[in-house]
Amino acid sequence: MSVDLLKDNVIKNGNVPSHIAIIMDGNGRWAKEKGLPRFAGHGEGINSVREITRICGEIDVKHLTLYTFSSENWSRPKTEVSALMKLLLKTIEKEITELDKNNVQLTTIGELDDLPTSARQGILDGVEKTKNNTGLNLVLALSYGGRQEIMKAVKDLCLDLESGKVKSADINTSLFKNYLYTAVTPDPELLIRTGGENRISNFLLWQIAYTELYVTDLYWPAFREEELLLAIKNYQDRERRFGKVSEQLESC
Repeated sequence: MSVDLLKDNVIKNGNVPSHIAIIMDGNGRWAKEKGLPRFAGHGEGINSVREITRICGEIDVKHLTLYTFSSENWSRPKTEVSALMKLLLKTIEKEITELDKNNVQLTTIGELDDLPTSARQGILDGVEKTKNNTGLNLVLALSYGGRQEIMKAVKDLCLDLESGKVKSADINTSLFKNYLYTAVTPDPELLIRTGGENRISNFLLWQIAYTELYVTDLYWPAFREEELLLAIKNYQDRERRFGKVSEQLESC
């Protein structure tokens, strides 16, 4: 099946995920297999980000969350971290005009204050420039960790309890969501992980309670339009029961 036909089928199905989250893994291994330095893999991975963002906008995905830099990634060699921050800034400066032209809104989750000043300011400038766009919401998870997010939410909720802003009787999952980075974003329907590793890696731990998981052995730099469409087609062929049985869904 051609990519164009696959794309048409995915769109005609009418069940395109509103929110797709991606763990972009395998940049370093992709480069190593090609005899290139690790950083070459990160550079090629940017091309995948560009293409996947474009396709998501074309097929009417509303939110695309990319695990760009985890809170654990700070423990990598300082030279690699520094290079990644420079690449992040360079990429935002290069791509933001095109994102704005395509009506993409750039947002972030995580501890943006952890980033170097230049990278942080570049991100904030991009967020500001695209804040009124109404198309795809491209969410970059930066200095992000799922456990850290939940702990921060708990602490903030405790402060509101102590101040009387919130009563213990009011606490439920809907209220708690308001304290997360993703308060205004729906939970992802589909989580894709490239690189073949079968783990979540501290990503969106609260939000993926009922998210469909899709793991591919392809490294992120090799993950492009066809692979995304195949992942969505796989998602569309699944039955999402949310704790119910098939017969209950059929009677709805």
